Amino acid sequence: MSHAVPALAVAVLCAAGCVWYVPAIADVRAGADRPASRRTAATACLTGWGTAALVIPLLLASAPGALIAAVAGAGAAATAALLLHGRAQHGAEQREAARRWAALGCVQWAPAGRRRPGRAGVAWALAAATVVPGAAAAVLLAGR
Repeated sequence: MSHAVPALAVAVLCAAGCVWYVPAIADVRAGADRPASRRTAATACLTGWGTAALVIPLLLASAPGALIAAVAGAGAAATAALLLHGRAQHGAEQREAARRWAALGCVQWAPAGRRRPGRAGVAWALAAATVVPGAAAAVLLAGR
């Protein structure tokens, strides 16, 4: 199979992903106008899509499959680490906001039925952030 076909598939996927990475660019460029957790999540988004874009020239250059898998794996790991860090930051920001409202004597309203995701939710997010890119790399490499 030609290496151009998987490269074209990844390029089309990256072009379609603009609905995620264009707003992420705006969030990162906004700087202190956005909460730190949102900027970290945007950086994670850009890292993931940047990794996918980096795979395109590797496929076109007929790089070894191990190199492509290593790049995809490193990008997935970095994306997952940034996502988890952003989630931790968001929780800290929420707790700080609750403390500030409590200091003012206000009670924060919380919609019924909403709860914070526990460790299981974080584990599922981490698994999705690492397994999905790994599976995509395996599918790309299986066609070689």
